[in-house]
Amino acid sequence: MSSAAEREAVAGNRAAENGRAAATPVDGVRRAAPPPSVAAWPGTPVPLGARFRTGPDGVAGTNFALWAGGAEAVELCLFDERGAGGGERRVRLTELTHEIWHGFVPGVLPGRRYGFRVHGRWDPWTGARWNPAKLLLDPYARAVDGDFRLPPEVYGHVRDWPEQHAADTVRDDRDSAPYVPKGVVVHDDDDWADDHRPKTPWADTVLYELHVRGFTKRHPGIPEELRGTYAGLAHPAAVAHLVGLGVTAVELLPVHQFAHESHLLDRGLRNYWGYNSIGYFAPHAAYAASGTRGEQVGEFKRMVRALHEAGVEVILDVVYNHTAEAGELGPTLSLKGIDNRGYYRLAGDARRYADYTGCGNTLHVVQPQVLRLITDSLRYWVTEMGVDGFRFDLAAALARSMHDVDMLSPFLAVIAQDPVLRRVKLIAEPWDVGSGGYQVGAFPPLWTEWNDRYRGTVRDFWRHALPDVREMGYRLSGSSDLYAWGGRRPYASVNFVTAHDGFTLRDLVSYERKHNEANGEGNRDGSDDNRAWNCGTEGESDDERVRALRRRQLRNLLTTLLLSTGVPMLVAGDELGRTQGGNNNAYCQDNELSWLDWDLLEEPGWRALYELTARLIRLRHAHPVLRRRAFFSGRPHSADGLRDLAWFTPHGAEMTERDWYAPAATLGMYLSGRDIPGRDERGEEIVDDSFLAVLHAGDLPVGFSLPGAPWAERYEVVVDTSREEQARAPEETHRAGTELTVPARAVLLLRVVG
Repeated sequence: MSSAAEREAVAGNRAAENGRAAATPVDGVRRAAPPPSVAAWPGTPVPLGARFRTGPDGVAGTNFALWAGGAEAVELCLFDERGAGGGERRVRLTELTHEIWHGFVPGVLPGRRYGFRVHGRWDPWTGARWNPAKLLLDPYARAVDGDFRLPPEVYGHVRDWPEQHAADTVRDDRDSAPYVPKGVVVHDDDDWADDHRPKTPWADTVLYELHVRGFTKRHPGIPEELRGTYAGLAHPAAVAHLVGLGVTAVELLPVHQFAHESHLLDRGLRNYWGYNSIGYFAPHAAYAASGTRGEQVGEFKRMVRALHEAGVEVILDVVYNHTAEAGELGPTLSLKGIDNRGYYRLAGDARRYADYTGCGNTLHVVQPQVLRLITDSLRYWVTEMGVDGFRFDLAAALARSMHDVDMLSPFLAVIAQDPVLRRVKLIAEPWDVGSGGYQVGAFPPLWTEWNDRYRGTVRDFWRHALPDVREMGYRLSGSSDLYAWGGRRPYASVNFVTAHDGFTLRDLVSYERKHNEANGEGNRDGSDDNRAWNCGTEGESDDERVRALRRRQLRNLLTTLLLSTGVPMLVAGDELGRTQGGNNNAYCQDNELSWLDWDLLEEPGWRALYELTARLIRLRHAHPVLRRRAFFSGRPHSADGLRDLAWFTPHGAEMTERDWYAPAATLGMYLSGRDIPGRDERGEEIVDDSFLAVLHAGDLPVGFSLPGAPWAERYEVVVDTSREEQARAPEETHRAGTELTVPARAVLLLRVVG
């Protein structure tokens, strides 16, 4: 023991082992006797969770099954509306099959609330943290009713123990049931027979990252009672924006049931982004307009159907790397009280947690029951909730075997062979915060990845901070240096300039320093590596020259993103000029700072930005040369020497090795539509227009000589980002050999017309 206090704590806690109440509770108040138990029929150990069905002799009821490997006893707790505690009744689950406690309870119908109390040893030094005074959320609960508050009663240990270094070893025997949400029994009444998934190929995909609440909360076309909800996102006004923009998939910030951290609640804030999951099967109840007694499940399904009918896929951002229970000083809400050692990675000192996530704990994915929890959840969201794919937060943490990241890990192996999961879209955030956690380009062929190398390079190019254009060439053409191995394709790269985490696109050209004071953390939170350029003035400006330059930079960034090979990802509101006032970590700002301001569409400058974005997406959909399914070869494919990809200097000459290493602010990229590999659905060769893109990040205009034969005879200007209005093509044509003046800080896209 490390101190007298710890030894005293152990002595006091040993008396409470095996679920017996301590002789003197920590607050000096003796507890009332527990509610009487009722009997359960044996039931079955599968499926896990609560499943309403017809039991023996046609009796309706619900089967409950909970994996709790090291537990000594499990009580199911049923709640009705009577009394402050909700009229709790306890049902002892006496059947144990392969470490699964189970029972069928007649008469328990959909809408009934429930939780578990799990008995076992209290011995934090070995990682055992069972405490039957804490009501636990079923990890397989498919609906959750109530909010997670975090009073002291919710903690398995005495949170305010005088000697904090020993606090996590002192068991708290106060009942948490009045303060925690309950699981809800849900009726299975949907077979998805009438749903039609878009099944958009990866190469044709345009992702749109959005927050269910933030996207809909201020939308004037959505009825007020539906704003901020799944029903709001399903509303025709919301769907119309997605369809008009042309995106093919929404990537929803976490919608698994999540909890708010204590340090945020203490400051009067909330977790807005939702990366603090506690229920991997339950749609977050606060986003439901229809109710939280199971109604949220049907509402989510209707949202998915509405988006599918519009041709839009639904991808969930999922957080299986950690839970809302944090570290040893965190609350006891679910897994920690079911089997702490079975679910979490523990450190050498088993009182502590191995933390590869920066959030206090890490799920132990190598354990079969944890792997089952994750894969059961994923399959559930695909087969029963209708979603089309997943983006995995801190995916490197899931790919760790015992310690190191392992691309042959059990998690990746199971996904690769699963007949349901290997068919949906899988996106990795390919890093975590642990040693060796940065794995961009390393995930196996089934996966796509958030490519932060793309983000950093494009930002640096447009703030004129690259030493040369080598890196830019790789990023524009699909990042073959990262992904051209093992059968991977250009669409393995999810290209993005902004994401939920960091500056908005408008803030990227308006601020160079983060301004996170509203988060209450002394501006210490959030990244300091923003790679931003404020166009000469920090923050909003009344100088029209600065404002015009910023809008031009936004056009440059969006045009670069949507012309690049790979899968583009936009962030909701960037096409409208959304700002967060320089806050680059707005995870706790559930207010107008984070919600989309739809009034921006009424301002001509921002309306023009939206129209350009929609036009670029239409251009991308219309031209397969912009969404290739295979990497460029860079070699001649015909006798005239024309190649599928060629790079040019401003002199109109093909770039040499020396040119790639020389300082430069201008890059010409030629994409041949004559040499696209693959065939269409009818087996015909794919032939498209050819394009020349000229990207110029310099402060002054530059002359660019248009390449002649075999590349082209004439060119037509399709996009010129120096122009404010881009809804229509400029309708300019130029002969090959002409020295075209490229304005300062601009992109020109030219189509070969002869």
